[in-house]
Amino acid sequence: MTQTLNATCQIRQLDSGYSKETRALLYEAYMHDPTFRYVFEAHRKGYAQRVWATVRALVKQHFFQQLPALGLLVDDRLIGVALIAPPQRRLGITESWAWQLRMVLTAGLRGTRRYLEYHQAVLACVPGDAVHMLPLLAIHPDFQELSYGEQLLEAVHNWCAVDEHSEGVVLDSSNPRYQEFYKRHGYVEIGQVPLGPIVEHVFFHANPQVLQAATA
Repeated sequence: MTQTLNATCQIRQLDSGYSKETRALLYEAYMHDPTFRYVFEAHRKGYAQRVWATVRALVKQHFFQQLPALGLLVDDRLIGVALIAPPQRRLGITESWAWQLRMVLTAGLRGTRRYLEYHQAVLACVPGDAVHMLPLLAIHPDFQELSYGEQLLEAVHNWCAVDEHSEGVVLDSSNPRYQEFYKRHGYVEIGQVPLGPIVEHVFFHANPQVLQAATA
């Protein structure tokens, strides 16, 4: 479906009232993600159910813990989402026994273990605790390559920059197209995580306040 930019865009901080829309958008975006396809074994029966269960568990726990989430809306339709894990709470979701139990019961023990191993490997690349992390970030497939990604990413940077104690933003991707996108927007690679036949690249974008202090 072809979309245009002739629409009203709005960035909004999301609450649990957007949980259903957030889950649906992230599911559509991550179904074909190379990392999810490897971690949840796309070749095995039930892959779609495992992805849906994981997205549902992550979104539910994110809003339950009242962690920040930004949404990009076009004519009141949610077409972009960024789940944000602040420095002081960025390990909370996957360390939750409730989340882990929900994952085991819905995504399976094997999928849960593989996801946690991937998550911990990414965390091992992070330069200290004073960073915001983006565990899930996506633009709906119908709206990609129309500059909406730039708008959402800029909103994330502006939101995180308000925290003077944050050194910056960390995210990861195994998709070469997204990796180039992040590099164009000021991200530098800080680590790599081998995942079978693919490699997860971990990126860091410094807080503008930190950059200004360094050059002052």
